[in-house]
Amino acid sequence: MSNCNVSLILQVENWTQLLYIKYSWVFNGRPSFLLQDTRRFVSQRTGNLYIAKVEASDVGNYTCVVRNMMTNATVYSSPTPVELRRDAVMAEYEPKIEVQFPESLHVTKGSSVKLECFALGNPVPAITWRRTDGNPLPGKMKINHSNGVLEIPYFRPEDAGAYECVAENSRGKNIAKGQLIFQNVEHLHWVQTLKDAHMAIEANLQWECRASGKPKPVYRWLKNGEPLVLEDRILVEGGRLAVSRINLLDSGMYQCLAENEHGAIYASAELKVVASAPDFSKSLVKKSMLIQRGGEVIMECRPHASPKASISWRRGGEFLKDSKRRTIMEDGTLRITNISKSDGGRYTCVARNPFGTSSSTGTLVVKEPTKITVPPLSVDATVGQSIVLPCEVSRDSSLDPTFKWFFNGKLIDFNKQDHFEMIGGESAGDLMVRNIQLKHSGKYVCMVHTVVDSVSAAAHLIVRGPPGAPEGLMVGEITDSSAQLSWGSGPDNHSPVTTYTIQARTPFSIGWQAVRTVPDSVPGQMFHATVIDLNPWVDYEFRVVAINNVGVGEPSMQSKQIRTKAAVPEVAPGNVSGGGGSRGELVIQWEPIPEELQNGEEFGYIVAFRSLGTTTWKQTVLASPDASRYTFRNDSIPPLSQFEVKVGVYNNKGEGPSSHVVVVYSAEEEPSVAPSRVWARTLSASEIEVYWEPIPQTASSGNIIGYEVLCWEEGVQESDAEMVKVTDTVALLSGLMGSRLYLISVRAQNSAGAGPSSPAVNVTTKKPPPSQPPGNIEWNLTNSKIFLKWEHVKAMGNESEVTGYKVSWKYKPQHFQYHIWIVPVWSYKIKKSVPSDMTQNKPVSLLCWFCTDEDSCLSISLNTAVVKRPAVFEPA
Repeated sequence: MSNCNVSLILQVENWTQLLYIKYSWVFNGRPSFLLQDTRRFVSQRTGNLYIAKVEASDVGNYTCVVRNMMTNATVYSSPTPVELRRDAVMAEYEPKIEVQFPESLHVTKGSSVKLECFALGNPVPAITWRRTDGNPLPGKMKINHSNGVLEIPYFRPEDAGAYECVAENSRGKNIAKGQLIFQNVEHLHWVQTLKDAHMAIEANLQWECRASGKPKPVYRWLKNGEPLVLEDRILVEGGRLAVSRINLLDSGMYQCLAENEHGAIYASAELKVVASAPDFSKSLVKKSMLIQRGGEVIMECRPHASPKASISWRRGGEFLKDSKRRTIMEDGTLRITNISKSDGGRYTCVARNPFGTSSSTGTLVVKEPTKITVPPLSVDATVGQSIVLPCEVSRDSSLDPTFKWFFNGKLIDFNKQDHFEMIGGESAGDLMVRNIQLKHSGKYVCMVHTVVDSVSAAAHLIVRGPPGAPEGLMVGEITDSSAQLSWGSGPDNHSPVTTYTIQARTPFSIGWQAVRTVPDSVPGQMFHATVIDLNPWVDYEFRVVAINNVGVGEPSMQSKQIRTKAAVPEVAPGNVSGGGGSRGELVIQWEPIPEELQNGEEFGYIVAFRSLGTTTWKQTVLASPDASRYTFRNDSIPPLSQFEVKVGVYNNKGEGPSSHVVVVYSAEEEPSVAPSRVWARTLSASEIEVYWEPIPQTASSGNIIGYEVLCWEEGVQESDAEMVKVTDTVALLSGLMGSRLYLISVRAQNSAGAGPSSPAVNVTTKKPPPSQPPGNIEWNLTNSKIFLKWEHVKAMGNESEVTGYKVSWKYKPQHFQYHIWIVPVWSYKIKKSVPSDMTQNKPVSLLCWFCTDEDSCLSISLNTAVVKRPAVFEPA
């Protein structure tokens, strides 16, 4: 163990009663403090350094360092040597606790408790902590310095109890015990503390500190750690300290000590007393002051001086005195009002105190004042217009003005505003407002700055625009065709409303539509109207639009949806017609009435008809608003009989009007005969062409509108046949399978249906084309000739025989390149009408294409049926 020297221990113990201190040790003069671990421990109660088991590395000089945490002052002891004995060997022994906490300790609420425990021993003892009542240690607990210190911050009643420190090694263990007792008193704390003071000599110092606690604390004052010596200039009254006419000897560190029977707290502050001659180094008189003629100037003179300096001013060599326009103020500031050109010149501030004299000089320059000669004028404008607000000034020729514009109190940023632009020359900063909108109404201020002065002028811009939206639209009494509306006026945007228009929207309308009103034109001073000519039993929404001399405004909010009352239908069905259908049928058709014209619920149609020339009507009711067709069937009705027909409407309110009477024919009769001379031939593996003779008109009671061609494969039922409808007497059947037998029949069709089918004819499709392309194509270019060679394509057993080849090429002049394709030729297609004999096949033609680019090709026909290999082509 090593101790601080005796004198230092005594000094440290004296400080312990007054200040917060911290102990540390330095080993061999190193710049860092000695680190604590399980073997080394520094007590913050005694300052002692403990080494549990000395090793060879511990030999050296140790210096105790004591630091005042309040003043930051540090004291070092003289070095203490530690030497290692060579004549003895330390034996192992059980732990011996050298540092332990008190047997009982009273602790107040909220304070922090630190318990120290350290033991010597060989081997080095391990330190552990526990509560003797078996309760766990508080969770907020902190253990540091290798378990040598147990800290309990923010002490609470539940933290009270018995604590044990256990030191243990292989030779045994030792225990230190102590009791923490909760003391229910108000914790001593500061209400008002001290602040450092830097004061001039001869000044007066006032300090006050106040603490709160139970019992009520008493106060003591210290200077530099010693009790404060009172004299005539120094007065202490509790926590108040007053020092009058301070001098240099009063400088130092002062502490206010508040204490009661439970403890003490400290507040510290430093007093620095300054005595110096006047000094302008950090507060010179302003070197140059630009002031407008007729204005006012304030020249400050604030030298650093202790004690305070007396101030005087001179202009040139003449000292100044107070006058009507000149005043030297108490703090030394010189004030000159209503400045004229003659006031310009050099002004010097002279400062004196018992320690010396100093001065500082500045120049006053008088400029002509800036005046706005052409100010902006208030103006009215219409939305979309552009205007210019002028701002022109007269100024001192040596000053450059800066123009700024403010709109409703905010600076206009011309880089971010599309509508604003500043125009003009050196003495003008006019504001142009382009494409004016309603939002541009307000106050505009032109502000002109120079280094000397600042002037401004304001104007108001009134923007006239279309009116705002009317407000508070309400729907009143509602009938089957009218509704009463009322509303309130919106903003007129500086142009009175001349008229209002009313718009309506229904589920059946395209957007908003203007509606008729009473009065026909609603004046701007009227805020109600009746909407007329509405459809019964329809949901309506309304809105109102205001109009003034500028334009049409924004519409109001739409009204709540209302439904007009029901009424008898007023519109009869249109486009009544009929005809067609099956034999024995009378088909009647009409255009349904739109929902918005049905006028009520349970809407339906009344269909009436009678034979032409008779007087009795037959009627039927269709209770469906979507009905558009009615079919009357009676097998006794002759084909194409004439009937008079009309269609009426009704709803739950009654019957409405009927349509005009029209004549409608009954259905036709199907064709009675089948087409004759049906003939078919195969064109390819997937196509068959079919021909027949048309049936005579006498074989049908109506017009033949087309033919149905039925095609089915052998072994398939005719009912499953594919059907193609045509209007001519020829049909092309495609998408067929190769080498298959097909049966084909034809039947005529009119509006009544299809007639009988013709006898079926048989036709077999051709074999499919070769599936393999020519291979091993070789070519050789000689002068203007290209020689081609390729391998012959051999058809498969189910493919048609190769009869020739088709050679195609594409020519690109810009690159002098040929692109050539070779395709086996196996069949042909005749695009024109078939010859009457239909027995001869035409020879195969070889088509070649000469192309200048990919999209522009010239077709060339070579008069040869089969191209033998090799082939030679000579491009033109």
